[in-house]
Amino acid sequence: MRGDGNGFVDGSDGVRRWGRFGSAGLFLVSGADTVLLQHRALWTNMGGTWALPGGARDSHESAREAALREAEEETGMDVGLVHVIEELVTTRVDEWTYTTVVARCAEELPVTPNAESLELRWVHVNSLSKLPLLSPFANSLPKLTQLVMRKSS
Repeated sequence: MRGDGNGFVDGSDGVRRWGRFGSAGLFLVSGADTVLLQHRALWTNMGGTWALPGGARDSHESAREAALREAEEETGMDVGLVHVIEELVTTRVDEWTYTTVVARCAEELPVTPNAESLELRWVHVNSLSKLPLLSPFANSLPKLTQLVMRKSS
């Protein structure tokens, strides 16, 4: 059933997380080493921060499927131009996981924000930490950038 993943899960750490079956996001790096970021709309979970396009996984979806679906919904990009490199669980609390799907595209793809975004922006990988990032994304950033740079060399 499509859309059955929407909803919050309360973790044993006292934090509410979006995605009944976990969540996934797309860490998309262009040939110019820029990453597509989403400035989250204020009404969304942890709104006002910068993060990856992504969201709740549905019960029938893999992390890759969810990340690509969410990225297409939130940015309007052609996900057929995206080459997935790796999937990495970047947050795990109890049974809930956030999986970052690391991918490449030849060039910065055209994007159009939907209502969940204040803005979409391609940011050079070395400048990501200068933005007010969603904290779990900020925590995973060193590992993600190291992985991308290793895979591209």
